[in-house]
Amino acid sequence: MTQVHILNGDSLKYQFPKDIIGEIIIMRECLVDGDIQGKNLDEFFVNRANFLESYDEVPKGAYFETSVPELEKIAELGQVQLQGKEVYCWFEEDLFCQANFWFVLYLLAKQANLNKLYFVRPKKGCEYSFGHMNQNELTTSFNQCTFIPPSEIVILAKLWPCYQQGNFDEMLQLCQKLPKQWQFLQLAVHAQIDRAPDDSGFGRPERILIKIIKELETESFAAVFQEFVKREAIYSFGDLQVKRMFDEVCKNKLGELS
Repeated sequence: MTQVHILNGDSLKYQFPKDIIGEIIIMRECLVDGDIQGKNLDEFFVNRANFLESYDEVPKGAYFETSVPELEKIAELGQVQLQGKEVYCWFEEDLFCQANFWFVLYLLAKQANLNKLYFVRPKKGCEYSFGHMNQNELTTSFNQCTFIPPSEIVILAKLWPCYQQGNFDEMLQLCQKLPKQWQFLQLAVHAQIDRAPDDSGFGRPERILIKIIKELETESFAAVFQEFVKREAIYSFGDLQVKRMFDEVCKNKLGELS
């Protein structure tokens, strides 16, 4: 039986246990950030590239060179007969990872004969980070992976278009149709809902940043980012995402935004 492992990023690839065999595909995306629209994959890729390359740190053409080829591999898995293949999806429970996972499931669900799909999740206490696990623990997580039956794949795959369209109420309804093992999905969806601006004009992440800046009495991004990661692990935002929010709130008079 051929194994295919879809990993949540390059960090996991670098620490991936050598005793686990199979093809590795890297999900190099951050679908919690920016334009996620597109009538088809080609349009989606263009929109994603345009947005991500708006960051100074992302070189022109990088998205099509490093991310698109891996995404196309996932899409192709959903277009060919998968008999004889087992697909393992390695994703954490935070919003960053789950948004990517929903998209992966959406692509894979296009294959009607997909019946060997598994979910590999971090151990208890490391729900938001494979990075805090050693190779033996990663192997244990693999051995304890969860089989995703076709009936659940159908429901899970609907999360992506709902997320893409901002239909979060329907996402919560879908989550309630799933077994208890998927309860963490509701936390991720609620974290997304909480990103909506309140009367201050900011969502939960920005408000937390403002609170941290005030408490630490500093506008040092490194210090604020470190504390944000501790408090808001459910988001698992990278430094690029947090820096953009940080710069936005720092443009305002923080005392007026409490």
